[in-house]
Formats: sequence, structure tokens, C-alpha cells
Amino acid sequence: MVTLDESYQRCKELNKRYGTTYYASTFALPAIKRPHVHALYGFCRYADDIVDDLGPVPVDVRVKALQDFGDRFFADLDAGQSDDPVLKAVVHTVRAFSIDPECFRRFLRSMAMDFTVFEYETYEDLQGYMDGSAAVIGEMMLPILEPTDMAKAFQPARDLGDAFQLTNFLRDVNEDLDRGRVYIPQVDIRRFGVDIQACTVTPEWKALMAFEIERTRELYRSARAGIPYLPPSSQRCIRAAHRLYGGILDEIERADYDVFSKRVRVPRRKKLAAVVSGVVTAR
Repeated sequence: MVTLDESYQRCKELNKRYGTTYYASTFALPAIKRPHVHALYGFCRYADDIVDDLGPVPVDVRVKALQDFGDRFFADLDAGQSDDPVLKAVVHTVRAFSIDPECFRRFLRSMAMDFTVFEYETYEDLQGYMDGSAAVIGEMMLPILEPTDMAKAFQPARDLGDAFQLTNFLRDVNEDLDRGRVYIPQVDIRRFGVDIQACTVTPEWKALMAFEIERTRELYRSARAGIPYLPPSSQRCIRAAHRLYGGILDEIERADYDVFSKRVRVPRRKKLAAVVSGVVTAR
């Protein structure tokens, strides 16, 4: 049987392997809180792998696997313990910080949408998806971050989750196309006259990306307003994450909006600088 420490270690490994930018920002948190952030990442990654990374598995099997995963999580949460290598830590974190279980239901609903919804007509439609795939992550994180004013930190936390998600969408256009999905609103694609399936950097594509990047940066600006409502120990983490993910947008621009030929990344030296800056600023 897996121990609690082993479960937290498993979640940490998932975070380190698949969420390098997110993982780097956790080093700005007090050591006692990092495992809980890793646990939330582990839950999300587990579900995401069922949706996208099971290999040539039929959709109906994936749907059933995601449903079974959710059922097991909620059953284990009700029982107060789990024997699953990932869920053991997740259940412990959720109960320790009284995180609303409804957040996880909303997350799983959005994950299930990826089985049947492959594009979004408007930004408002996309926001409906991101409520469960992104904004809700900010809500899950807040109890761990322990804001001094939960009400004032709530919307900025949601906005930061959405900003992270949109940043990923812009960076991962090519990868999503390979999976038959487009997360840039169709109305925007038509407005700028882009043939997204062509995977070509054109003047029209650059204009579309510039528009989407500015929309995302507006969310980052809104999210920044919530940082003062966090204690210093949490501020440094969120400042680091804010700078790191925002840096991905800078790298997209630096690549002249070419997200097709290779995956845009923030260099390691910049990740380290962002973490250090977050610590210094908070102090």
C-alpha cells in the first residue's frame, strides 16, 4: 500500500515532468505548502492523461475511465482516505484545506467536454469551458495560499487561472491541432482571415496572435490586483508564476508568433530569475 509521503512524491514527480513552469514557481512557496500544490497538479494531470495520453484507446473507453476516476475520487474523499498512488495525497490536501469538492466536479466536466467539443465559436463559449479547466484551478489554490481577504482575492485568482490557460492555448496551437481541437475562438479566426489548418505564419496569423496575446495580458493585469491580498509567503509564489507564464507570451512574440515549428519555452535562466524576483519582491 502506498504511503502518504509516497503519494505526495508521485504528484511532485508528475508536476516536475509535465508542468515545468508551474513547478518552478512552487519553489517560491514555503516548503510545507509545496506538496499540496503538487497534489492538485497531480489530480489535474491524471485526468488530462485519461483524455489525451492513453494512446490508441477508443473514446468510449476514455469516457468510462474518466468517469471511473471521478467516482473513485469522490468516494475516497467521502471516506477520508485513498489507496490510489495519486489520489491519496489529493484527498489529504482537499480535506486539510477544506477545498470545495464542487471545484473538482466542474474540472471533470470540462475535461469530459474535450471528448465531444473540438472548437469554440466565441470567446464567451470558450470561457464556459475554462470555468472548469482553468478558473476553477485558481479557486482550488486559494485555500492553500490563505489570502487575507478571500472575497477580494477570488476573482483575480480565477483570472490568473484563465490567463495561464489561454497562454497554454496560444503556445500549444500545433499540439491541439494534432488532436483535432482549436481553442482560439472561431469568430476571431474568421475576423483575421486565418487558415489555422495551414499551420503557417502569415501576416494574418500574426495579427490574430497579437490580438489573443493582448486579451490574455489583460487577464494577467486583472490577476495582479489580487496579489496584495495574499500573505507574503504566497505572494512570492504567485508573482513568480505570473512572471513565468507571462514570459511565455514574450517568447511567442520573440519567435515572431511561430508556434508551429517548435514549442516555445521560457529559458531556465529566466525561470530562476522569476523565482528569485518573486521572493525578493515579497520581502
